[in-house]
Amino acid sequence: MKTSLTKLEGLKRSLVVELPVDTFNQKTERIIKSLASKVRIDGFRKGKIPAAILRQRVGGSAKSDAANEIVTETLADALKDADVSPAAQPSLVNVDTESSNSFIYTIEFEVFPEIKVGSLKSLTMDQINSKVTEEDEERALQDLQDRSTEYKTVKRKSKEGDRLIIDFEGLLDGESFEGGAAEGFEIVLGKGTMIEGFEKGLIDIAPEKTVEVAATFPEDYHVENLAGREAIFKVTINEVGSPTEVKRDDEFAKKFGEKDFETMKSRMSKQMQVELESRLVQQNKDTAFTALLDANDFEVPEGSVSSESLKLQQDMESRMEQQGMPSKGKLPAEMFQEEAARRVKLGLLINKIATDGEIKAEKEQVDAKLNEMALQYGESAQQMIDWYNTDPSRLANIESIVVEDMVAKHVADQAKVTMTDKTFLEIMSPQN
Repeated sequence: MKTSLTKLEGLKRSLVVELPVDTFNQKTERIIKSLASKVRIDGFRKGKIPAAILRQRVGGSAKSDAANEIVTETLADALKDADVSPAAQPSLVNVDTESSNSFIYTIEFEVFPEIKVGSLKSLTMDQINSKVTEEDEERALQDLQDRSTEYKTVKRKSKEGDRLIIDFEGLLDGESFEGGAAEGFEIVLGKGTMIEGFEKGLIDIAPEKTVEVAATFPEDYHVENLAGREAIFKVTINEVGSPTEVKRDDEFAKKFGEKDFETMKSRMSKQMQVELESRLVQQNKDTAFTALLDANDFEVPEGSVSSESLKLQQDMESRMEQQGMPSKGKLPAEMFQEEAARRVKLGLLINKIATDGEIKAEKEQVDAKLNEMALQYGESAQQMIDWYNTDPSRLANIESIVVEDMVAKHVADQAKVTMTDKTFLEIMSPQN
């Protein structure tokens, strides 16, 4: 076997493999002979077709099959001989079956880049600290109380804390606008869920009354043509509901599947801490990896990016389907290219740092990560753990997450870090 490796554009490579022609001829003859008992030709009994006629009839397909078999059988050795590792499955671009001296085939493929990670000590990044306070726990308990509150219809005028069922229509300069109307809308006065002035204008109003309320959209409102503008809302109060008292006792806890209030409070506190730690790890990891990516620029295989882009596309379409929003046709692949390239590049960097630093996920660390994830599954926690442990590919995904966490910590430990304290709400809010 002779091999010749040629560098093409970027990470693309071409490999020419040359083998003795006898290898090809012998395999072709074996295939032709194997077909002799299967081929039917008018005028000849099955298995009695003359060799010359048989070659004429099936020789072309036999050569093609022989070539494909040889490529399959020799490709691994050819790549080893050329001392090259493709980033993805090579493509067969040419096969020469007509030479009297050699059987030659050519493959093309991409290779992974040679990565030299820049000094981690030169990186600068922010990292965040946070903790669960008594105020955070109180806020969480109050939220549970609010969600448990029931409302009794009353005939009196509305006051803060009441739940109103309303119909409303918003007007800008006397004209209605998109998204500015609703029927049977529920609102609890004092919660601050509506724009400024709206809730205040509905206090001390009797049921079945219609009022006009002036309210102003925030300057940073997500709908540009509404931002900072005042609207007049015509509001009809259909119903006023007075809240019933909810006590923090054992009966309250049982509504949430706990045996008593103290157990519920303790479990809630632990869950808040777990969720906070998970969010901190993720945010700090994202920051570390962004700094790492910004400091290391290199080319990535186009095939790997395309594969990752397709995966992102399929994941997005699947999520849309699950949410009842099926995409009309395929989402354009190009919308995922940038994120796909980022993921491929980051994956290569993480692998390089982990390999150079001999960073590996030990069983104890994987088990700890599984137990952390299982806390979100309540009574089904063990079932979730077993689901991962019974499938090596699923468990490998957890191992990858653990290695990512370890690499991120390694990067942050080496870098110049500025620590910032944030509250529980700042960390857990969606915009963060």
